[in-house]
Amino acid sequence: MHEGDNARRPQNTTATTQDGEQAMNDGRVATILKQHGCLALPGVFDALSARIAERSGIPLGFVSGYSVAATALGMPDFGLLTQTEIVEQARRICAAVELPILVDADTGYGNPLNVRRTVRELIAAGAAGCFLEDQAWPKRCGHMQGKSVIGADLYAAKIQAAVDVREDRDFFIVARSDALAVEGMSSAIARVTRARELGADACFIEAPLTLEDLQTIGRESPGPNVANMIRGGRTPLLSKRELGELGFNLILHPLCGLNAAAAAMHSTFASLQRDGDAPETDFDFRQFNEIVDLQSYMELETRYQTDRENE
Repeated sequence: MHEGDNARRPQNTTATTQDGEQAMNDGRVATILKQHGCLALPGVFDALSARIAERSGIPLGFVSGYSVAATALGMPDFGLLTQTEIVEQARRICAAVELPILVDADTGYGNPLNVRRTVRELIAAGAAGCFLEDQAWPKRCGHMQGKSVIGADLYAAKIQAAVDVREDRDFFIVARSDALAVEGMSSAIARVTRARELGADACFIEAPLTLEDLQTIGRESPGPNVANMIRGGRTPLLSKRELGELGFNLILHPLCGLNAAAAAMHSTFASLQRDGDAPETDFDFRQFNEIVDLQSYMELETRYQTDRENE
């Protein structure tokens, strides 16, 4: 179906139970959530970090927009990353691993028509789903000050656009609202509840400030619910068990891998500058080659090797 075609109305993958609550779809992400109940996930930002997550036994990956902005641009999450940059990074990451990948799609990079294109491009890139938020562009990290949000009706239209272009394909849509910091808790809950009713698969109210905020979200926001844990951020840091008991299902740690990598590189580079020698690390050359699967490429090279004398 082309964008201009008035074809059949797309089928939502979110069902409604007899008691009026929305049920999760039957796709890859929903199945993983049903199996685990509550998951703590590290943010990934390139093919290498995704491979490390997969080798660590992580069943589901998510691409952190802040991490991509920092690693690809050396810049903060301040509305500087473009749609084409995040889609291309997602394409490389999804091609490198088998685990399903959720992608931070920011605001969808424009109006509902832009959202349609963004979702279509992410599906083509192999993503298993995306986060779609209600900030006004240019957006910023949800734990920064100075946020603003678009109107509730426009955000609902964006969610509808994402659901429409998904049709019946396996693509998990997380409705994220930053309205808590701008309009208050009741507005944020109303926005994500409406998004769920339109066909979004999970709710994400960003940057609650207190334990009471988290309790309210877990109690009143229709699940599955997402919590965002950032050291030095605005939300109290709770354990996976504590957040699970409050009603959260996806516990995001978007910067834990990037922070660890940055700290390790800073220490290593400073040591090299100071001492003239690189310090020992937990990985040597052989172990690193296992991560990037060098052996399989050596075997493929042998498979396709020819007798050069006969060329």
